[in-house]
Amino acid sequence: MTELPSAPRKALQNELRIVPRILGIDPGLRVTGFGVIELQGKQLVYVASGCIKSNDKESLPARIKTLFAGISEVIATYAPNQAAVEKVFVNVNPQSTLLLGQARGAALSALVHADLSVAEYTALQVKQAVVGQGKASKDQVQHMVIRLLNLTGAPTADAADALACAIAHAHGGQGLGAMSTAGYRVRGGRLIG
Repeated sequence: MTELPSAPRKALQNELRIVPRILGIDPGLRVTGFGVIELQGKQLVYVASGCIKSNDKESLPARIKTLFAGISEVIATYAPNQAAVEKVFVNVNPQSTLLLGQARGAALSALVHADLSVAEYTALQVKQAVVGQGKASKDQVQHMVIRLLNLTGAPTADAADALACAIAHAHGGQGLGAMSTAGYRVRGGRLIG
């Protein structure tokens, strides 16, 4: 068997490596934000972002179908190989929490239907990964998303949150300064033993 010289072999190995393309989702029944980034080495590269909107005059099943179809279209268009979704927080209004949970279920269903591995992060974990502080404001998150991805314009708040979720996964889920979460539980957005 003939072996390739070192330089062409390394080039071939680099070509065969799968570049992580991460789809971040910020679920919501009215507006679900999405953001797609790539992790090229240690460099974050913006691919796309936007929002999927459901019509609040339609029935709940129709709105869930819109979210499922919209996320499926994003997956077909941008071909991510990983996904990150923001976890639901418990709201003061139980009805709002239930509706948000159903929207999140539609998003998760679309992701697993496409055979994507899905990671979940609390809002606190996302803010800590992107801003460095868990109590950061939406404006601070949006500002850091713009800086980290070298964007020329500002994404909408929902798209920025989705991009932030993807960035958190790139930082934590890919081993860039991450701590292993195996064997830990999350309480109040913090890892506990």
